[in-house]
Amino acid sequence: MKALQLLRRISIQDFTFCKTRILTRLLSSSSSITEWTQSFDPPVPEFDWQYLCDEKNQKEIKENIINRKGVGDIEKVTSLWKAYQKETEVALKDSSLQQLNEAASRLPNRTSPASPIGSEEVAECKGLYGTKRDYTFQPQSVIDIGQRLNLLRVSDVGHTTGPRTYYFLSDLARLEQALIRYTLDHLLPKGFSLVSVPDLLNSNIVEACGFKTTGDRNQVYKVDSHHHGNLCLAGTSEISLAGLFMNEICKNLPKKVCAVSRCYRAEVSATEEEQGIYRVHQFTKVEMFGVTKRGQGDDLLQEFLEIEKQLFLNLGLYFRVLEMPTHELGAPAYRKFDIETWMPSKQFWGEISSASNCTDYQSRRLNIKYRDTEREGPVHVETVNGTACAVPRLIMAIVENYQQEDGSVAIPEALQPYMSGQTCLQRSPIKGKVKFVQGKFSR
Repeated sequence: MKALQLLRRISIQDFTFCKTRILTRLLSSSSSITEWTQSFDPPVPEFDWQYLCDEKNQKEIKENIINRKGVGDIEKVTSLWKAYQKETEVALKDSSLQQLNEAASRLPNRTSPASPIGSEEVAECKGLYGTKRDYTFQPQSVIDIGQRLNLLRVSDVGHTTGPRTYYFLSDLARLEQALIRYTLDHLLPKGFSLVSVPDLLNSNIVEACGFKTTGDRNQVYKVDSHHHGNLCLAGTSEISLAGLFMNEICKNLPKKVCAVSRCYRAEVSATEEEQGIYRVHQFTKVEMFGVTKRGQGDDLLQEFLEIEKQLFLNLGLYFRVLEMPTHELGAPAYRKFDIETWMPSKQFWGEISSASNCTDYQSRRLNIKYRDTEREGPVHVETVNGTACAVPRLIMAIVENYQQEDGSVAIPEALQPYMSGQTCLQRSPIKGKVKFVQGKFSR
C-alpha cells in the first residue's frame, strides 16, 4: 500500500521513467534495517572483449591510446585475457578476472573520426556566433566591477571557505538564480525531466564515469574515511545522473534529464586569466544528461549542442564552438565540443560549456541497457552530457560584456523577467567584510 500511495504522489509527466524503479525497490526491500547499511556493490563491467582481444584490432587500439595521452595498456589486457581463459580453478579465475577488469578499465574510449588528433592547439573552430562588442573605454574585470559594486567577495574569504571560492551578494546572487531559472525554462519544454541529485557519491560510480579518484592528478574531493570509507563530492551532476540509470533496462529512448547542483573540484591553475571566479573549487551548474540507442549518441550530442548555442545567443554573448582534439577528450568521451566566449577584460576566449558523447563507455561500467528488437538480449545504451549553465563563468561573461562606460552593468534582456524587470545591477548594501585585529586580552 505504501508503494502505491507514493506512486500516486509522483508527477506522471515528469517522472514516468522513475516509477518502475521506485516500485521495484519498495516491493523488493526487506523490513530489516541491515539492507540500508550494507556496503555498495558496484556492477561488474561488461567490456567488449571481442573487440579488445582481437589481434586484428591491436594496432588501432594502440594508436588510440597514444592519441589519448598514452593512458592504458592493451598488451597487458590481452595477456590477462589469455591467462583468464586458461585458468581452471574458480578462486584463481575470479582473481584473474578482477585483474583483467582493472586493466581494461584504464583504456580510453574509442575516438570519433571527426576529432582532431593532438593537443588543445589543434582544436577546430566549427563556427563563430553573436557579435563582438567594440569598446570606447577600457573594460574592467568581473572582480573589479563586482568589488566596486559590493556584489562579489573573493578576498578575505579564506578563513571561511578556503582559496578559489567566492560570495555572490545581492544582485549577483539574484543573477545566479535568474540564470538557473532561465536555463530550466528553456530545457523542460524540450523533453528534459528535472532531477534533484545527491552531492555525495560512491567512488566506484565516479570511476565508472571516467573520473579518477586516486593518484596525484585527480580532481576529486574524498570524504574522510572516518565518516565513510568510499564517498566523494560530485564534480559534476553528470556522475549523479549516470548513477540514476545504473542497472536499468531503459525503455522509450532517448531519455533526457537535467539537474541543478553544486560541483566540487580540486583543480588548480596558475594562469592569470583563470584567477578570480573563472576556475574555482565549488560552483553551481545546470547539467544535461541523456541515454539513447546504440549509434544515436552523435545525434543527441548535436541536439545538446544546439540547445547550448541557443541559450548563449539569447544572452547576447559572442562565442565560438570548438571540435576538441584527442588530448582533451579525457577517458570517457568519444567526441566532444567546447564553447568559448570572449572575455574582454583580459582579452581571452574562456570556456563556458562543453558537450560529450561517451558512447557505451559509462553504460558498460554501470550496466545501463535497452532491449533492441534486432539483437538478442539487452544492448548497452550510449550516454551524452552537456553543460547548459556554469554559473560563475556565465556571470563573468555577462558582467564583463554588459558593462557600460558610466560604470553600470546592464542585465541581458532574456534575464530581466527573472529579476522583476530590473535592467541594471544595483550596488549591494550588504556589509560584513571580515577583518582580524590583533589585541591584548587580560586573563
